[in-house]
Amino acid sequence: MQIVVLAALAVVAAAAPQYDSREVVPILKDERQQDEYGRYNLDVQTGNGIVLAQSGSPDGPEGSVIKAGQYSYTAPDGSPVVVKFVADEGGYQPQSDLLPVAPAFPHPIPQFVLDQIAKAAEEDRDRSREDRYD
Repeated sequence: MQIVVLAALAVVAAAAPQYDSREVVPILKDERQQDEYGRYNLDVQTGNGIVLAQSGSPDGPEGSVIKAGQYSYTAPDGSPVVVKFVADEGGYQPQSDLLPVAPAFPHPIPQFVLDQIAKAAEEDRDRSREDRYD
């Protein structure tokens, strides 16, 4: 049993990721500003082409922070990636030409389908009324 445990431990240790690249990426720009009201601006640029610009303020519901900005970098294939975003009470909302977009619904919903949905909802309401009086 001890040999099995020792062998399993050796396999786990050997399978640990090896990080051969120890490249240090310099931070070329790191500017942060915050005022006494909680508003802030952030500008960061790295030596490998990553750029982040972000601003925020606690103007959301119940003092939640609303953020807006963009980040960019170069993809492994050499193409530029730019993502603009807003983060507010509606959640994180990124926008980019590279993000997939759901296709438009191919056709309008036929009236008979809408009628069936309405009838099913009516039957559910009737059934729940019957259950209350049993």
